[in-house]
Amino acid sequence: MPADEMSASAPSLSHNKGAGIRALELLAPARDAEVGRQAVLHGADAVYIGGPSHGARAAAANGLSDIAALCDFAHQYYARVYVTLNTLVYDGELAAVERQVRDLWRAGVDALIVQDMSLLRLDLPPIALHASTQCDICTPEKAAFLARCGFSQLVLPRELSEAEIAEMRRALPADVALEAFVHGALCVSYSGDCQASCAANGRSANRGECAQMCRMAYDLVDASGRVLVKDKHLLSLRDLNRLSDLPAMAAAGISSFKIEGRLKDAAYVKTVVAAYRQRLDALIDANPGLYRHASLGRASLGFEPDVNKAFNRGFTRYFFDPASAGRMACHDTPKWVGERVGIAGRTAGNKLMASIERPLNNGDGLGFFGRDGKYAGFRANRVEGRVIFPASRVDVPAGAVLYRNSDARLDAQLARETATRSIGVNMRLAVVNGKLTRLALEVEVPDTDLLVVSTIDCAIDRAKQPQDASRRATLSKLGGTEFSMLSLADGLDPMAFVPASALANLRRQAIALLQSEMRARYPRDLRRSEDLSAQYPDKVLTYHANVANAKAREFYLSHGVERIEPAFESRRPEGKPVVMTTRYCLRRELGACLREGGASKLPSPIYLQNKAVRYGLHFDCARCRMELTHES
Repeated sequence: MPADEMSASAPSLSHNKGAGIRALELLAPARDAEVGRQAVLHGADAVYIGGPSHGARAAAANGLSDIAALCDFAHQYYARVYVTLNTLVYDGELAAVERQVRDLWRAGVDALIVQDMSLLRLDLPPIALHASTQCDICTPEKAAFLARCGFSQLVLPRELSEAEIAEMRRALPADVALEAFVHGALCVSYSGDCQASCAANGRSANRGECAQMCRMAYDLVDASGRVLVKDKHLLSLRDLNRLSDLPAMAAAGISSFKIEGRLKDAAYVKTVVAAYRQRLDALIDANPGLYRHASLGRASLGFEPDVNKAFNRGFTRYFFDPASAGRMACHDTPKWVGERVGIAGRTAGNKLMASIERPLNNGDGLGFFGRDGKYAGFRANRVEGRVIFPASRVDVPAGAVLYRNSDARLDAQLARETATRSIGVNMRLAVVNGKLTRLALEVEVPDTDLLVVSTIDCAIDRAKQPQDASRRATLSKLGGTEFSMLSLADGLDPMAFVPASALANLRRQAIALLQSEMRARYPRDLRRSEDLSAQYPDKVLTYHANVANAKAREFYLSHGVERIEPAFESRRPEGKPVVMTTRYCLRRELGACLREGGASKLPSPIYLQNKAVRYGLHFDCARCRMELTHES
């Protein structure tokens, strides 16, 4: 056979629908490489994963070989892999972080999500940098500064409204992307500016060791110690759900839609990614002149995704539309309650009678609020009509609402492979230059400039029966690859007979050539240059800026900052420091907003306390913020 022939038009992926069309990226969490693989299969355009160290979830670290394998898999679809290196770095760790970044670059990682500005003063490869939400990008001025310093993507705070996102977008160059959370757990404090865990027990959230003080139960007390609200999870926010807000978020300027959950299992990631993929696909398909996909291939699902069946604490849109914001917290429990399935009746021995509103399965996980107001759960061994047989003895009050937080049938389904992803290709089969002994197969990926041509010499005879359907069947056998046939333009005479083995070889050659070409031309982002003349918006940095090493200090000083306090983790401030700042206001949540005449409903001052800690609550009504000080 002669050498393969190839045709390609440009050195990187491009869409042929206009330069002004914006790619919309669905960004999914991956606690490990397998979860990342499932995220890609279910439609993620990018995944973010913890590296060997210095990720904001210390329990979700991953080795270099696993990350390299994930990169190889994701890059087949031009999906990207970002590594979270978004904790504070101490001086003695800088050299190790520098080595880790070089290793991650060699592993194929597309970008680092970082908080500590020391990385801009290390000797790094040209890997792209994204500014983590830990950077607390709460003003357009700070966003513009970070863009000038070389960050190509900025992760916005979850607290921003649609109007505030649009204001951020106007402050930035068009080639700097905005990323925003759309689903999952919410930090009650502005991300990156929470020292509550560090103050209470030395476990720093900015070092990946958050003790989740916001999920604990507290008493709300007045200055005399009188209990106003007892034993409630007063800082525990509901989970974010912006499925309905995707069009508005895109219109405001968001390009990357981020799902929270780097400790979540594969079932959760499959469900949420698939649900958001469907909504984003609908948005892109309805607006072909505005948006395009950020990666290649479409996911085919083996289940119907429903985010209500995945872990959640109840949902909130948070502050995206402040005028319609409802309850933001779930004070009764920080756990997943589940979907309502019935009402408990009487208990008789190992039987629970119930009025069942939804079909239940043997093995379902059920829950209820007990006589003490606490949420408790049990496994249903089996269900027979209106009778539930719990796996263990439970005390369920008659009349209690029953919830299902584990659907055994769905769990079994999600434990299997539930999606495939393929890149559709168009094929054209033709005789080369009229020579009846040489065939050419052209394969192209639509809406890109990816196109290859492979040729093969073979004998072509006259058949007794039409052969076009047989040729199509042979050329469409792309199982085991990341491709599927969309169309075939067959330029041969229907009665031309080509051996199936020759067509199969031609197909394999063309696909291997396309795979090789895609790998060679993978569009890897590179770090943007730093504008050394950029001036930081403030001249003084307090401990809230999280400066924990000399390199970060050097960075800020070089950009006009005059005085820098060390990070809380390096030196605890004296007195009763502010350890949490939140847009969520407990007074407003309890119907006692000071701006709406609620002063008489709750006294002042008020405190949150439990056996472990006591926080003072302070209300900045001018900026509509609440601050917590560490009292003891």
